Amino acid sequence: MTVAKMTARHRHIRRGAGSVILDIIIYAVMILVLLACLVPFIYMLALSFSDSKAIVNNEVTFWPVGFNLGSYEQIFTYPNFFRAYGNTFFYTIAGTAISLLMTMLFAYPLSKGYLRGQTFFTKMVIVSMFFSGGMIPNFLLISNLQLTGTVWAMLLPFAINQFNLIILVNFFKALPAEIEEAALIDGLGYFGILFRIVMPLSTAALATVGLYTAVFFWNDWFNALLYLNSRQYPVMLFLRNIVNGTAMLGDAAGFGDKSTIAISIKSAVIMTSTLPIIILYPFLQKYFVKGLTVGSVKG
Repeated sequence: MTVAKMTARHRHIRRGAGSVILDIIIYAVMILVLLACLVPFIYMLALSFSDSKAIVNNEVTFWPVGFNLGSYEQIFTYPNFFRAYGNTFFYTIAGTAISLLMTMLFAYPLSKGYLRGQTFFTKMVIVSMFFSGGMIPNFLLISNLQLTGTVWAMLLPFAINQFNLIILVNFFKALPAEIEEAALIDGLGYFGILFRIVMPLSTAALATVGLYTAVFFWNDWFNALLYLNSRQYPVMLFLRNIVNGTAMLGDAAGFGDKSTIAISIKSAVIMTSTLPIIILYPFLQKYFVKGLTVGSVKG
């Protein structure tokens, strides 16, 4: 074996060892991040199913002690609980659909640098990300538009998010211009190009923006507190009121049974409010992958 071949072999071995070490570090970091996300969730899940005595004695770790469904029974038997859940599903589905439509209609022309005024409107979008009217002007605006007490107060003011808009604008800019030119030659109009060409090719971006928007509407409770009446409350605001009520009950009772019931109910509230949106993600994940591979200009 020549010196050159031996040197090349040693370099290959060193690169291989370095690659293995880098892979170990990456996997270790990923495992630590995964544990940091899962451990609190598993602990809350165990608390929600545990007996109050086990909670008082700090016997609960990552597995329920004295399996008990009392916290969930108490939550599910609250008046209007399922109405609040239905309201949240409506706000999330309708709000996400409206937001995707409005954001897409705004992002598509902003992605065309040759349109007059495109630069001005893009700058206005960026400025509005950092400067807003604030809570009181927004409340006065919603009141003057007579949207208070209606579902539109939850849907229309948040139809376009600047961050999501910029994501779609950048994605639309990256699409090959040849596809749109071919569609124009075939007789498609701009709306036809948007909905029949651009939208199917933008599945990944739309799924990402849709997930962000759905999470926002699912978690939103403060705007409902400002604009809606009690029968229109989403589940987050409903559960917040339960948590506040049990917290005051626990504070008044000290370290007795009522305070442990409050802890158990809070844990059950966390599970009840987060599980649906967590379950949604695996179904959207395939669209992320699909959107990355669909559509290209083939020679």
